[in-house]
Amino acid sequence: MKHHWIGSFTRFSLILCLLFSWTQVAARSLPDFAELVEQASPAVVNISTTQVRQAQRPSQGAMPPGMPEIFRHFFEDFHDPRGNVPRQQQRQSLGSGFIISSDGYLLTNNHVVEGADEIIVRLSDRRELVAELIGSDPSTDIALLKVEANGLPVVRIGDSDALRVGEWVLAIGSPFGFDHSVTAGIVSAKGRALPNETYVPFIQTDVAINPGNSGGPLFNLNGEVVGINSQIYTRSGGFMGLSFAIPAKVAMQVADQLRETGRVSRGWLGVVIQNVDRDLAESFGLDSPRGALIANVDESGPAGVGGIRSGDIILEVNGQTIERASDLPPAVGQIRPGDSGRFLVLRDGRRITLNFTVGERPEDPQIASTGRSTEQPAEASRLGVRVEPLPSGLKDSWSVTSGVRVVDVTPGSPAAAAGIRRDDLLVSLQGETIRDPAHFTELASALPANQSIAVRLVRSGSPLFVALRIPE
Repeated sequence: MKHHWIGSFTRFSLILCLLFSWTQVAARSLPDFAELVEQASPAVVNISTTQVRQAQRPSQGAMPPGMPEIFRHFFEDFHDPRGNVPRQQQRQSLGSGFIISSDGYLLTNNHVVEGADEIIVRLSDRRELVAELIGSDPSTDIALLKVEANGLPVVRIGDSDALRVGEWVLAIGSPFGFDHSVTAGIVSAKGRALPNETYVPFIQTDVAINPGNSGGPLFNLNGEVVGINSQIYTRSGGFMGLSFAIPAKVAMQVADQLRETGRVSRGWLGVVIQNVDRDLAESFGLDSPRGALIANVDESGPAGVGGIRSGDIILEVNGQTIERASDLPPAVGQIRPGDSGRFLVLRDGRRITLNFTVGERPEDPQIASTGRSTEQPAEASRLGVRVEPLPSGLKDSWSVTSGVRVVDVTPGSPAAAAGIRRDDLLVSLQGETIRDPAHFTELASALPANQSIAVRLVRSGSPLFVALRIPE
């Protein structure tokens, strides 16, 4: 009996030792982020912005026709008999950023600083500096800032292309204003395409990202920035396990152009593309669905001049594989306008290589193709929206016979206040059907001020009305 007890105790002790050893091995296999955070966090900053807006008076309605002028004040100023001018309202927002040069250049998201009248950068040593917006690129959601300081700590930029799915990554930022909060996770996917985000092959992670993290850095285990935390997918408004970061390679290419010229120019082909599904792949002689199918070509554009035809399938750009149609815009966008690109194309069952010069993406494709003046159209300054002709493909898929597509909405404008978004199709203004951009300009110029205007639009195939009001 005694020997049996000793044997059981020995076995129990052995199990405890094995469990302890396994715990130590498991602990050693998990990454220790402490040293990384100590080294990298001084170059991470908090960004706060202020936007000043003029408060609008509540409208009492227009004066009825025929009413004597003496009664006008009852309809226009009844809410404020002293006629006081409405006070200014301030809107504030928070975000994150990081320092890329010791003389004060910083990167953040464009949406963090867009429309800001004042940008304040708070450093890790609690200094607060006013930042100048050097330039921004809404297409990639990148903004370059500059503060007047020297000897600042800087981050190290890593190779975002070398990231592997499953690799550990770490974010530092200011979620909900809590400075230098650290969260960690893994890379969930690479090259992720998001709706309305044409030029960014996003890095998807499960790192906890919340409002205020935007613009902050995503680090690899070497302490190098491999991305800029930009977006989350959420149904609750908070983190749900799906975060998206702009690759550092894309961000630095944009930053270099913004620093040199204050603007970004990117490659452009002048084509309409679509995905290749299983049936199309079979009909074109592909063993699996891949590539970008050319649905239409602007014959006078770079691709048309370079020999690209409708029905071609682009499989590679400068050696980069094009798996989906969404891979083509960022691949072409990385080519500097005026440089030559190498395109592997499937045509009539044969693979051919075309080399031709890539053009510069125009701000307004309609203006660029017709050679009209590049001055801002009237509707952009009055309504705060710029439009282009209705794409023929959307006419069929969304059953829209006329209208214009929104390509840009100015923050704080009447269009933005009404909820109009980029890629909305504007169909009518105040019951008047919109024929084309020129007609839209004409209708917008004639709209009355300080009255609700009914705008019919189509968003993702669904029609709806919004009310728009143009201030005096």
